[in-house]
Amino acid sequence: MIEIAIHKKLKAATGEMLLDINTTIEQGSLVTLYGKSGVGKTTILRILSGLLKPEKGKIIVNGTTWLDTEKGINLKPQKRKVGFVFQDYALFPNMTVKENLQYALNKGENSKIVDNLIQIIELDELQNRKPETLSGGQKQRVALARALVQKPSILMLDEPLSALDSEIRFKLQQYIIKVHKEFKLTTILISHDVSEIIRMSDTLFEIEHGKIIRRGKPNEVFKYKELNAKFQFTGDLIEIEKQDFLYILTIRIGKDLVKVVADESEGKMLTVGDKILVASKAFNPVIHKIS
Repeated sequence: MIEIAIHKKLKAATGEMLLDINTTIEQGSLVTLYGKSGVGKTTILRILSGLLKPEKGKIIVNGTTWLDTEKGINLKPQKRKVGFVFQDYALFPNMTVKENLQYALNKGENSKIVDNLIQIIELDELQNRKPETLSGGQKQRVALARALVQKPSILMLDEPLSALDSEIRFKLQQYIIKVHKEFKLTTILISHDVSEIIRMSDTLFEIEHGKIIRRGKPNEVFKYKELNAKFQFTGDLIEIEKQDFLYILTIRIGKDLVKVVADESEGKMLTVGDKILVASKAFNPVIHKIS
């Protein structure tokens, strides 16, 4: 169990904002922080990992106090057993894949974990190559493996897949789910991708202006359950064409474009750029705007 109660003043685009988080995260769960840019998601991870200190707060992880500002407790990042994966990989360019993993080992620690991770994340053919020769998806696999070298109790992922195309994203999602279960991690993910969140997460925290405004299973937070549909998919609305009393919607799902017919009441509520859910209910499409 992770217990978090933190307060931190932040400068947002609209002025000063108070990050005020008071919640718990179940051990072994995969949690996603969701919300617009600038609401405090990355700051939460930085405070949890010890890279940033709040004005006031307490963090207790599985009974161990990592932070208690009233008692003057603030464990250093190295003592918090956290693995952090960023969007920009942050690999050492002069080292091979295997050397990047070995560098993350603590002094005197058994290097068997490196060979184990190379097998689990399927880096065998890449282990002697340097980062400049790797694709974005391959680099992110290396970054994920490196974050796991020290066997963290918490894995933190700050939009690690946002720069990758849909096919590579899906493969990386599978790797993350695999290592989450294999290493019995508590994983905290930041993502704006609704389909990614639904596919991966046990719990979703929706954050707005520095506060958690909704918490629950992704389907519940996004109101998917009320649709009771045979199938559902999400995508980005890239074109709206009005024909008489109907609207023809062009929706991008990964690399594919799908056209869906919406009635007038649905079409009037939509604008290009919306992220929407399309579901089938009694053979009729149901359009549901989610952002």
